[in-house]
Amino acid sequence: MSKKAFYAVLMVLIVPLICYFALKYYSESALQMPGHYIPDSVATMVKNGKQVNDTLWHKLPDFKLTNQLGEAVTLDKYKNKVIIADFFFTHCPTICPPLTRNMKNLQESITNAQRVGDKTNLFIQFVSFSIDPERDSVPRLKQWADKFQINPENWDLLTGDKKTIYDLALNHLKLAVMDGKGVDEDFIHSDMFVLIDSSRNIRGYYRGLDDASLKQLSRDVVMLTLEKNHNEKNKNTGLIKIMTFVFLIAGVAIGLYLIMFKKKKNAETFVEKK
Repeated sequence: MSKKAFYAVLMVLIVPLICYFALKYYSESALQMPGHYIPDSVATMVKNGKQVNDTLWHKLPDFKLTNQLGEAVTLDKYKNKVIIADFFFTHCPTICPPLTRNMKNLQESITNAQRVGDKTNLFIQFVSFSIDPERDSVPRLKQWADKFQINPENWDLLTGDKKTIYDLALNHLKLAVMDGKGVDEDFIHSDMFVLIDSSRNIRGYYRGLDDASLKQLSRDVVMLTLEKNHNEKNKNTGLIKIMTFVFLIAGVAIGLYLIMFKKKKNAETFVEKK
């Protein structure tokens, strides 16, 4: 085989391998998913002969509350959805109106480009819990929703049992710990937006009145909607492996063809010389 033929075969073999590892690295490392918060426990196990730690992350528990339309709402309503949650009350004269406006901006900006006409992203659910359920009745929540033109298709304003709401805020979403200001067991007044994935794990805390924090939330929520299910095979990875295998087979075939062609040409040249 000539040097040119050898280098050609080498390139056919090496290029698909380089592409495979580059794409594999990009798919696993380049897309930075938002982290997890609030571990419940850490389990130690052995995988492939190595001891590894598997963290069990805290999950948001189920609840039963009522939305601005008078509908009973449980966590099952948001199955397979990413949730952006906050806490407010309709008599709030300070941070609640701008928080609601910023949440509405998120609702309108994070759209589903694949839907024609209605761009509502049904993979994302917005949830606002009232921390003053005694005064925030269903009609009062409906007035708030109408005032800010809230789309109920993927945004619930929730009222109901105060103990349930405060238990969610303090013991499960850990607002007192993550906010660090203006939050206690008697009165929750936080500007935090909380990002919760489809597995009900907390994935981020964001200042609802801070533009930079809201931009980060927009990026993170989109990433979570793209997050692959670790229990399923990644179709793209499988396709890359198949393409790499095909290129390798093609490289070997081309190499064998060039070798046979070279031998045949040498044999013909030898016969002609005779």
